[in-house]
Amino acid sequence: MNFITVGRENSGTIDLYYEDHGSGQPVVLIHGWPLSGASWERQVPVLVQAGYRVITYDRRGFGRSSKPVSGYDYDTLSNDLHEIVTKLDLRDVALVGFSMGGGEVARYLGTHGSERISKAVFMAAIPPFLLKTPDNPEGVDESVFIGIQKAIRDDRPAFLASFFANFYNVDILGGKRISEEAVRLSWNMASGASPVGTHDCVRAWLTDFRSDLKKIRIPVLVIHGDSDRTVPLAASAAQMSRFAEGSTLMVVPGAPHGLNWTHYEEVNRALLEFLGT
Repeated sequence: MNFITVGRENSGTIDLYYEDHGSGQPVVLIHGWPLSGASWERQVPVLVQAGYRVITYDRRGFGRSSKPVSGYDYDTLSNDLHEIVTKLDLRDVALVGFSMGGGEVARYLGTHGSERISKAVFMAAIPPFLLKTPDNPEGVDESVFIGIQKAIRDDRPAFLASFFANFYNVDILGGKRISEEAVRLSWNMASGASPVGTHDCVRAWLTDFRSDLKKIRIPVLVIHGDSDRTVPLAASAAQMSRFAEGSTLMVVPGAPHGLNWTHYEEVNRALLEFLGT
């Protein structure tokens, strides 16, 4: 298996698991919480077949990567991404961040710049700033995130079951655009994640990325479902153009948060069109 070492915790190394497929322009896919790189299974084959080199990796604490008890903040997580990009010596890269992964994209570009990056995609992503504040009235009240962390501490497996029901809008799309087995697949990925990482990442969602986005000078595509219950459109993607100058917003009608599975055909077409321009 492929691993890149990004640090140490006591006597052990902190290693990120990654997969590297195909050839051509590199596309790095950054998964959402609380999943892993395996959640991109409906995108990877399509992108490889279209002539791209596709790299997926598991965020620290998730999937097959190491599960340290620290580092679940966006400065550290974006530095982890930088280690992937530089150690694989990737250039002309398209970064695609889903949900929490959009935070890595924003902080990476705000901190490390776009010398190696040519395009960016924010898919159902949390930027610009998810927390409701006086200067961000469209955001989400902090009590919601406090409640999520409490539910994780109380009974993480039970919380994950209810979380994915809304992640995929199972009450509406179940048996149509997503099967019970596919929802269980996501639960299985998430249940194997670090309990500490699963809990602590929730605070990272409240990071303010507005200044990071203002530094972006490369083409940006924003993809979001108008039925996203997890990261509401009004609190996220609808605000992106105010900070990421020249970004293009694509709203997918009827799509939930997990639209890269439920609406994969629409998502894949949009990705291929954007990457090909």
